[in-house]
Amino acid sequence: MADNISVKDTLDITKDVCPITFVKTKLKLEQLQQGEVLEVILNDGEPIQNVPRSVKSEGHKIISIEQIGEKYRLLIERGE
Repeated sequence: MADNISVKDTLDITKDVCPITFVKTKLKLEQLQQGEVLEVILNDGEPIQNVPRSVKSEGHKIISIEQIGEKYRLLIERGE
């Protein structure tokens, strides 16, 4: 499903902790145009629990969440 998606930018927040993980994701999304896709690489635990929920509450769309080894790949489509 996520293979045909054109990713505009990538953000690696694996070295950050909450709430910085969401803050960095939000700031990066603000640099994109509506409909563009951001790829976020994040860790298990608080980041994977909190970032998708917070992003959705901001009006963005979660396209996919995929586990890659010990990390996760989150694709977010920027909303309005």
